[in-house]
Amino acid sequence: MAGILYVVATPIGNLADLTLRAIETLKTSHRIAAEDTRRTRQLLSHLGIEGKPLDALHAHSSTRDVAKLVERLESGESIALVTDAGTPAVSDPGDALVKAAITANVRVVPIPGASAVLAALVASGLASGVGFRFVGFLPRDGAARRDGVATICATAEPVIVFESPERTQATLAELADAMPERPACVARELTKLHEEVVRGTLASLAKDRDGWRGEIAIVLGGWTPDMRTEVIDDVAIDARIDRELEGGTHAKTVADVVAAWCGRPRREIYERVVRRKSSRRA
Repeated sequence: MAGILYVVATPIGNLADLTLRAIETLKTSHRIAAEDTRRTRQLLSHLGIEGKPLDALHAHSSTRDVAKLVERLESGESIALVTDAGTPAVSDPGDALVKAAITANVRVVPIPGASAVLAALVASGLASGVGFRFVGFLPRDGAARRDGVATICATAEPVIVFESPERTQATLAELADAMPERPACVARELTKLHEEVVRGTLASLAKDRDGWRGEIAIVLGGWTPDMRTEVIDDVAIDARIDRELEGGTHAKTVADVVAAWCGRPRREIYERVVRRKSSRRA
């Protein structure tokens, strides 16, 4: 019989958040697949678990590395999959092993626990009860990043974004440029000694400080363009459209961003974008 792949949530900071079921799974699994074996060894040492075989499974692991783990599962071994912190396979390389195990008809069992996504959402005060969208880490630059920001602008439900401390300020500024009045929250170092939850609008958070430290989750409240209170005239809208188009941005992406920024219906802005784009070619 094949073994079982256990997807084990580990603490995002406070070790007391590890569940009893997770501890038992780490003890009884044949081996552990870890994003960072050094960090996982520290966790196992804290739990008094010694001699457990560890396999590295990180962003640079090959398909062959994943296949070797699946072979062990198929041979009857049970593997506990863990990430650096929180629930594996969420903005995490462990997703490749989960998919491969499912393809091989290996049973996948979740061991729930800490989640930075849910912790940030409930602490923000921005959970609306109508669902939310988790986008993980935005692309760093280029068209993919512009499209990512546009997707957030077009999402009416709350949105959760992960970000590195080095890029948090720039991301807040970019989001504030599109939706300055959108309610938002920066959740920093959740469950740790220096936990901090800063609430405001994107505009105020972008100006709150020069830089951020620690593990960061940005939560944006529900938003539709008509919630914008500032009145933006046609001249300013056209100027913004032209500026966005000059960067080679796709018309749909421009429409999403500009509609969120000016408070006009997206359909109206899209038609204006198409006209401006056509006039630039003439």
